Order: sequence, then structure tokens, then C-alpha cells
Amino acid sequence: MYRLLEFQANQIEMVLASHDVPSRVFGGLVTPRFVQFQLAPPLGTKVKRIAGLSEEIALTLGARSCRVYRQGGAINVEVPREEARTVKLIPLCRRLSQIPPCTAVLGLDESGTPLLLHLPSPDVAHVLIAGTTGSGKTELLRTMIASLAMHNRLGEVQLVLVDPKGRGFAPFAGLPHLLHPLVNDVEEALSLLRRLVKEMERRDHEGISEPRVMVFVDELADLMLVGGREMERVLTRLLQRGREAGVHLVGCTQKPTAAVIGSLVKSNFPVRLVGSVTSPEDAKVAAGIAGTGAEKLLGRGDFLVVVKGQVLRLQAAYVSVNEIQKMATRLREGGRRSRRWLEEATGTEGKTEVSLKARLASRLRLVKAGADSR
Repeated sequence: MYRLLEFQANQIEMVLASHDVPSRVFGGLVTPRFVQFQLAPPLGTKVKRIAGLSEEIALTLGARSCRVYRQGGAINVEVPREEARTVKLIPLCRRLSQIPPCTAVLGLDESGTPLLLHLPSPDVAHVLIAGTTGSGKTELLRTMIASLAMHNRLGEVQLVLVDPKGRGFAPFAGLPHLLHPLVNDVEEALSLLRRLVKEMERRDHEGISEPRVMVFVDELADLMLVGGREMERVLTRLLQRGREAGVHLVGCTQKPTAAVIGSLVKSNFPVRLVGSVTSPEDAKVAAGIAGTGAEKLLGRGDFLVVVKGQVLRLQAAYVSVNEIQKMATRLREGGRRSRRWLEEATGTEGKTEVSLKARLASRLRLVKAGADSR
């Protein structure tokens, strides 16, 4: 592996030198899905000039694509690994000695650090997941739902699952955290969201926000297409006033344009999780900012976390349908008495002791937890 990395670093330097941009690879990271090389370019070099050579670098390395962007005082070149590694949710949760209430586990960031999302934070509140078919949107929603159910009691979190496609959330049927049975019909979803708006107004009047209500929608575009202006009005009300009343919305769609989901709905998602898209134009629409390189993402759980103009790469954790069903059964039976139930519910054995070092990522309340095995 070391020899391969040295060879690739030399190849990158050779390509840049041949285009009169002599640069030095001085470091990097190896992640489950890609290898990141850190470049030190000459003083005064335009970042766009190096980014414009991404196809030449990919061709020289024999890679399907290559993502180039600036981070701090360095330029990063990210190359896909030939043998990608899946990040599994259950083992990842066992690495964490403590998970804050109402916090969803997302996966691993580019340094291999577990990444968690604290939904009640003022800088989070609501989340929009965007990406093409195959990017892993539904799987990421499942991961967030499963992690919330595993680590929060009924008095802390209640879930509303809206699935117009009728397939994505089926494994969660019977989960005790459900405030309402799975919703597959758009008209039923509209009626339920109207009731949530009334509940939000009641909570506002009484000054309460517990338990938190997490609304997950597998395809916002389907809701807007059938529900029309009334659906847009209801969703906008929830997005604008829901956080203080303890109501949070997590939705996904392929292309979050104003024409598809409405301008007010689009503007009220502070956090975006962007998967693979087909073009730089679609990447700008999905992320809300230009130059993220989302069109170079690898799909199957490869995401960018975009908050207030800051971008962080994420490999989403995966939880299988079988694991979800076993988890739901165990929760219905009241088996959540200790952390060991995570292993028993999924049929795994062994115990890992970890030390947790949590830190906030800037002001975003994206909780990153680094675990060191003892």
C-alpha cells in the first residue's frame, strides 16, 4: 500500500510539472472510499488552474475520476480506492461510549472520525439530503432513523416516517418510536403534517419542546407534486417555526430546485447532505454553493456535509434491512436495558471499550467523536 501511495504521489507531481504547475505532495489521508493527497503549490498559483487538471490526473492514475479543491492553505486531490470498504452502523455505534440525546449518527468523515448530527442545534434544525439515484439517500435516512431509535427513549424522540415510494421505510414498521404508522399516501401525509402544525402551535403557546418529533420524508418532490401549494404551505410552516417547538424535518430529493420543492421550502434547510450528482450545475443546486465538486463523488454513501458555506466529506454508515428488523423487534420487546443490546439485537458478539473525545466542529454542532481502542 505504501509503495502504491508513493507511486501515485509521484504521478500527480509529474502531471502538474508537465503543465508548468510544479507542486509537492506533502501528506494525505487514506479513507474507506478514497485517498486524499495534500499539495503545496507554488506561491501565486491559481486553484482553478490545478482543478482544471483533474481529468489529466485521473487519466494518469487510471482512476474513474479525481476531485480537486482547496482546504485551508493546501490543495487536496482525492482519488477513489479500487477496493472500497463499507462503514457499518452497528460497529460504529459500539465505538462510541456516549451519544448525546436527539443526535443522529451519520458515518465517518475523511479523517476516519465518527460524525454525528445534533438535530436540536439552532445551526441544524432541519436537514435536506440531495443526490441522484444510487447516491445512497434512502440508506442514509435509514441510518439516521436507526441511530435515533437505538439511542433515545420514547420520551425523548418520536418519529414520523413519510414514504411515498412505499419501500424505503418498510423495515421500520412496528418500531415503538413511531408517532404514527408508516405513511405511504400523499393525502394522508398532508393530513398528518397539518396535525403536526397544530401540535407545533400548541407547543409554542405552552413553551414546550419535548419529546422531539423527527419527521423523515423519503422523497420531497413526490409530496410537492401531488400535494401542491397546500403541501408547500404546511412544510414551510414546519420548517420556519418547528425547531423551537421540537419538530425537525429531514427530507431527501434528487434535485432540490425551487421549481421542484418550492423556494420557501428550499431556503429553510440549514444543513445539506449532498450525494453524487451528474454535473457541476446540479452540484451547485444541491449544495447551494458553487465549487463543491459533488459531481465527482463516488455514490453509494459518499456525501458532502454543507453548512453555512463549509464543506466536509462523509462516508455514510450502512445498516441492513435485517439489522433494522432485529432492532425493531428488540425495542418492541423492551430489550433496551444496556449498551450490550446493540450486539444481541444484531447477532454479533464481543465488546469493545473505547474512550470518547467529542468536539464541536466550529459552530455547526456537528459532533465529531474520535475513538481509540484500548
